[in-house]
Amino acid sequence: MSGEFAALDGFLDDYLDLPVTGRDGETRTYRIEDPSAENGLRIERITTMAARLAAGGSADTAPALSDDEEMDLYRMCLGEAYGPLLADLSWGRFRHVALTAMMWITADRETAAAYWATADAPGKAPNRAARRSASRGSSASAAASTTRKPASTSGTKAGSPRARKAAAAAPR
Repeated sequence: MSGEFAALDGFLDDYLDLPVTGRDGETRTYRIEDPSAENGLRIERITTMAARLAAGGSADTAPALSDDEEMDLYRMCLGEAYGPLLADLSWGRFRHVALTAMMWITADRETAAAYWATADAPGKAPNRAARRSASRGSSASAAASTTRKPASTSGTKAGSPRARKAAAAAPR
């Protein structure tokens, strides 16, 4: 029976190495260590609650985490790399590193890599610019998009009593 399972060290990722260009223009690789079990549970709880709220659900009546715990989400995700990252990076890059780490912790390395490369959260609809450029891919769709749509006739029926009265009163 004991031969059915490989040692955990053989296939789990214990860290994530992320190359980031700092404010000084230097690119450094930051190692994000796997969080403790306690912090991992907290991160899971925060992200699960956020996903439930984003899907239109309601928050539990009692807060799952204190305000201080919520404020420390990035610190929990980044571990010992938090301080150096905070000192070396702009807000956008810091946030991107932290969210990549959160994707790795809550999902897997592939999800984190996809987020790292695109900054699109999994399942998130592409932004308007991406949808526009995707729809311009073929000449058939480009030609079709130049055709004007008929104007709305909402509230302006030609046969309505108001329209007939206005037409009769107009000078000829």
